Amino acid sequence: MRVSMLAATLALAVAATACAPADQPGPANPADCAKGSLKTVAGGKLTFGTDEPAYEPWFAGNDPASGKGFESAVAYAVAGKLGFAKPEVSWVRVPFNAAIQPGPKTFDADLNQFSITDERRNAVDFSAPYYTVRQAVVALKESPAATAKSVAELTGFTLGAQVGTTSYDAVNNQIKPKKQAAVYNTNDDAKQALRNNQIQALVVDLPTAFYITSAEISDAVIVGQLPAGGGKPEQFGAVLDKGSALTGCFTKAVDALRADGTLKKLEQEWLAAAGKAPELS
Repeated sequence: MRVSMLAATLALAVAATACAPADQPGPANPADCAKGSLKTVAGGKLTFGTDEPAYEPWFAGNDPASGKGFESAVAYAVAGKLGFAKPEVSWVRVPFNAAIQPGPKTFDADLNQFSITDERRNAVDFSAPYYTVRQAVVALKESPAATAKSVAELTGFTLGAQVGTTSYDAVNNQIKPKKQAAVYNTNDDAKQALRNNQIQALVVDLPTAFYITSAEISDAVIVGQLPAGGGKPEQFGAVLDKGSALTGCFTKAVDALRADGTLKKLEQEWLAAAGKAPELS
C-alpha cells in the first residue's frame, strides 16, 4: 500500500503538534512506565485496538500488525518507547463507536483517527495527540459540488459522512447544509454512496481524502479543506480506558516521539500528500 507522495509535507500539522495541549495527562513517573510495571490486558504484551476494516493511509492492506500506514507505525513506535518489541504487540478489532463507549476495554490503547474531544473524555482517556487534522470535502469530478470555492456554496448540496466522527460534526456545525446530511456506518459505505451519486460530496479527514482521490475513486477530486476552527486544533489521540494506569505512560511515549522527530518523520512518510489542497473560504 503506498500512495504516491507529493513533495509537500504537513508543515501546518507538524507546527500545531509541536507541543501537547495543557490539559493532557501529565508526565508519568519513569519507574511506573518500566515495561515490567505496566499492567496490560495481556500480561507481557501490549494490545492495540482499531476498526475493521482499517483504512489507508492509516493502515496498509487492512493489516494493522504490518507496521505500515501512519497509525500502525505510530503504534509500534509507542510500543518501542515502552519497551515492547514487535512480537510483543497484538491487535484486536473494535468498532469505532464501541471503542469510545464507557466500560472495560479489550485493548490497552486504540488508534483509529479518534479526535480528542471533551465529550469523549467523559467516557475514555486520551494520550497526548500524535496528529493534527483538517477536514476535507471530496466530490466526483462531474458533480456541481466539485467547483465550490466556499463553505457557503456547499450548503445546497447533499453531503455525507461516517457516523460518530468529527467529519460528520463538521458537516453539521461548519457547513450546515440545507438538506439533512446522510450518515453511514463506515467510510466504505459513504464512498459507495458517493460513487452511486446518492450524495454529492463526502467529508473526511484530509489524508483520507487524498487516499480516496489518488487510489480509490479515480474520478473524484478534493473540493477543498474546511477552515480551521477557532480555539484548539482538532487532534488525534490514542483512546484508553477511563482512568487507565497506562494513560500517563502513553502520553510520555507520544511526547518523546514528538521531541525526537519520529512523529514528523512518520507524517512525511505516510501522510505527506495531505499538504496540498485548496482551502475553502
